[in-house]
Amino acid sequence: MRSNFIPLALALGLGAAAALLGGCASQQSISDQQQQVVTPSDESDGRRRARIRLELAAGYFEQGKTDVALDELKQAIVADPTFPDAYNLRGLVFMRLGDMRQAEESFRRALALNSRDSNTLHNYGWMQCQQGRYDEAVRTFDQAMANPLYGDRAKTLMAQGLCLARSGRNDEAERSLSRAYELDAANPITGYNLAALLYRRGEFKRAQFYIRRLNNSELANAESLWLGIKVERRMDDRQAMAQLGEVLRKRFPQSRERQSFDRSAFDE
Repeated sequence: MRSNFIPLALALGLGAAAALLGGCASQQSISDQQQQVVTPSDESDGRRRARIRLELAAGYFEQGKTDVALDELKQAIVADPTFPDAYNLRGLVFMRLGDMRQAEESFRRALALNSRDSNTLHNYGWMQCQQGRYDEAVRTFDQAMANPLYGDRAKTLMAQGLCLARSGRNDEAERSLSRAYELDAANPITGYNLAALLYRRGEFKRAQFYIRRLNNSELANAESLWLGIKVERRMDDRQAMAQLGEVLRKRFPQSRERQSFDRSAFDE
């Protein structure tokens, strides 16, 4: 059975609507790290060289060139073995490669150097969630959000909500996702997954509110349209069903959702 939940994209954010169907882990760039502001005169030569290598590694990582990214990170760590951001990105690279042992070692090393870095805690929490270590993951997400300077609270609440849903703690998942939505109502991953959770619980009117808002935006995709169709069916709004179905056929003619719609396979 297909999951009703969109996986968490590595970046936990979208560059395009298609990313709603992407894989899970965190592709987040270093640029949003909560770093101390430094001037060139404050920064050591080693840290400056490490930061340049880190920026190169981040670019290669975003392009999917993981081997080159790892080479750049090795050089960053040689230049400054105390640079936590390099270990954090190295953890993300190893997560993408499926090497969870080295990913964990990298995140732990980053946190040993900066235990309050919320971005590293966020990434480490998502890795724990991927491994089914749900209680640990929830605690790690809480640690990330305990930092009053952390600016990506909505992202971490969303990740925590998805993790709680995976573990079957749906009431807590709804609370986390709802809080994430309050902070960032424009995030389509949050909106979709909150609607999907409510749909699964039979709260169709509430699900309708969230999925309609998503489907009325440019970030609607085949999966969100299909969920919208199923919600409108439960609400007995045949006109809305037909309208969404027409959009699904025109925009995503080759999708599995369109095939399911044509077969009226609403309960698959």
